[in-house]
Amino acid sequence: MREFDVVVFGATSFVGRILCRYLLDTYRGDGSCLRWAIAARSAARLAELKSELAGTAHGLSVIVADAADENAMRSLALRAKIVVSTVGPYALYGEPLVKACVETGTDYCDLTGEVQWIRRMIDRYESAAKASGARIVHCCGFDSIPSDFGVYFLQQAAMRRFGRPATHVKMRVRAMRGGFSGGTAASLLNVGKEVRANPALRKELANPYSLCVGFTGANVRQPNVSSAVYDADFKCFVAPFVMAAINTRIVHRSNALSGHAYSREFRYDEAVATGRGLQGRLAAIGSTAGLGAFMFASAIGPTRALLERFVLPKPGEGPSPEAQRRGFFDLRLLGRTDDGRVIRAKVAGDRDPGYGSTAKMLGEAAVCLALEVKKSERSGGFWTPSTMFGERLLSRLVSRAGLSFEIAD
Repeated sequence: MREFDVVVFGATSFVGRILCRYLLDTYRGDGSCLRWAIAARSAARLAELKSELAGTAHGLSVIVADAADENAMRSLALRAKIVVSTVGPYALYGEPLVKACVETGTDYCDLTGEVQWIRRMIDRYESAAKASGARIVHCCGFDSIPSDFGVYFLQQAAMRRFGRPATHVKMRVRAMRGGFSGGTAASLLNVGKEVRANPALRKELANPYSLCVGFTGANVRQPNVSSAVYDADFKCFVAPFVMAAINTRIVHRSNALSGHAYSREFRYDEAVATGRGLQGRLAAIGSTAGLGAFMFASAIGPTRALLERFVLPKPGEGPSPEAQRRGFFDLRLLGRTDDGRVIRAKVAGDRDPGYGSTAKMLGEAAVCLALEVKKSERSGGFWTPSTMFGERLLSRLVSRAGLSFEIAD
């Protein structure tokens, strides 16, 4: 029996601290409800975190381990049923822990949105994970639980109502308020660095099926909102959504892992709804231009350095607790079956999407994996949130994590 149900690695990071507060408030720190521990590379910062958390946090065990030390990662993995990691950019710091978990048969989840790194991990470790029984679940935060479970929820409803899945689903961000942390900024900038160092990566990142490794038969041309356009289904203008690059890949992998339950002709796209009329069109044009300028600047060394120095938050920085509480998101989905019938759904969250809400989603995913999903039910390998957890996590997200899923008639 492993010593801990859950070990939070990267507990002293910006999201790690929010996650620890959530777990402490929800599951206490005295070990009577959930056996969990905090881990990071700095003993001093871990002590500071325990002092900051106060209360029952005095009962939390502490593990000092450096992400670059493979022996330390293996030792950490052997003590836990599941390790949840908030240490990013994952492309720079994440592989030793994934490798350790795979080798020791330890379950793992994180909040990465780095498509290129996930693909590398699947290529390098999926066979070994299947052999050891390690369940690896990436993208357990705002990217990509609302999208992945939003489609899952809509498809379940479509099957009940129509007896068939929606073969084309659109997700539109109707409204969202949230901040930006240094960790997210570092991850986005690192993708730009990787593309500059390896131009071939650009083609891989453009492939909507890039995470459907080992699956055949899914080669439908996918829609992609890359400019300001009018969406007749939603009766408004839309602009590109920065998270679509990861969310769409996760949704397509979910379809593949579920035996193409959404059909082999399944199409999916995401965008931001900017409104109607001239104001909506101008907002879509402005949003598209701003995102394009940011991506262009992040791919060029000198401008990337300026962004890091003067514009973007530093690692460890992010929205204030009050800003997290004021944050929210409202996503709308529309599905259409192959015979033209339409079903709509709404997914909403009650906190800052990338931090306050992400911490709750990630925490519930980790606890669900540690306590509810038996190895006999889900074998080792690289899973997506919806294919690993299904209704179990959907229920937790609604009852504990402040999310709602509704069919909008």
